[in-house]
Amino acid sequence: MTTSPRTGLITGASAGIGAAFAHHLAANGYQLLLVARRGDRLRELAARLTERHDVRCEVFAADLTDPAAPTAILDHADQQGLPIDILINNAGLSGKTAFADTPWKDLAREIQLMVTAQTELAHLVVPGMKERRWGRIINLSSIAAFAPPAASLLYTGIKSYVLNTSQALDMELKPHGIHVTALCPGFTYTEFHDVMGTRDKADHLPRILWQQADAVVTEGWAAVMKGRPVCVPGTVNKISAAAMKPLPIRLGYLLGKTLNPFKNS
Repeated sequence: MTTSPRTGLITGASAGIGAAFAHHLAANGYQLLLVARRGDRLRELAARLTERHDVRCEVFAADLTDPAAPTAILDHADQQGLPIDILINNAGLSGKTAFADTPWKDLAREIQLMVTAQTELAHLVVPGMKERRWGRIINLSSIAAFAPPAASLLYTGIKSYVLNTSQALDMELKPHGIHVTALCPGFTYTEFHDVMGTRDKADHLPRILWQQADAVVTEGWAAVMKGRPVCVPGTVNKISAAAMKPLPIRLGYLLGKTLNPFKNS
């Protein structure tokens, strides 16, 4: 009996780390459902991946700042007969103005995109993964999750939420064959700084701090396949994270797992 290849859902797939994940998974024979706001770019990417790797690649244009988007995405996947085995929660943004000067609707969009939608997508795909006894979830956090809070920005707190939640989910789901990894890159060559209007400042940073998106993806994918709940890609980033975080990552994970009051419930 021939079994269908596993399917990966990637958000923010039209560029940067999301597109790099699409190339990486397609090259390894996975089917894809690519999600981003820019449908034209998704279709161009899907066509290239299908031609190059002979894999099925569907697209769904959606804005994850819309609370209805996660359910619409999974409904589309179900209609297309695509059970989601891999979830790459990559879509993100960062505020550009002080908290008090930012309209609430803009702050709410940031929270919806990187907290609520990301968490809801994981909640929607986990039942199927548990039924199939296999799943891989990568949530894009950041090296900022290890840093002290930055004035005015929600970004550091949001990425800390992603880091901690990913570890909590990994503890719960690993016995069911599901690995969850928080991928915590540092400065990466993508469109992120262009969109956020911080390109001039970013260009003045030393080159040693930067990584290519492909390198981030390769290390992140290896980590989730090995069952590592946290991945800080790149030597410089690892040193920086270790210097900023007083409790070693592995020790913190072990303590959280051991002291969990729900572990025997």
